[in-house]
Amino acid sequence: MTEERRLVADQIAAFIEDHKGSDVTVIDVSGDCSWADCFIIATVNSVGHLKGIAHELWGELNRLGVEVNNRHKNPSSDGWELIDCGDIVIHLMSAEFREFYALEKLWQKPNR
Repeated sequence: MTEERRLVADQIAAFIEDHKGSDVTVIDVSGDCSWADCFIIATVNSVGHLKGIAHELWGELNRLGVEVNNRHKNPSSDGWELIDCGDIVIHLMSAEFREFYALEKLWQKPNR
């Protein structure tokens, strides 16, 4: 992942934290994934919180010049919203979904 894309990912993560998303993680997957450079994963408190963050985030992504490939009028109501920005993929997840799918365990490299 380029330094420029890392900066954009960090700005997106900070925006999510500012909107009360918790445990926000940026994972560089560029060495292991052919279709994305990084994942941003955050926990939301409720479906309403998820919808609110997603709605506000689309404006921030536009401001940052990040194109969204899957913009929906109504974000998911099941507890997981995936926002595909090409090389940056954002996962807003309920605590239950995040624990069950454990994306960090799937994609983070072990400490060596």
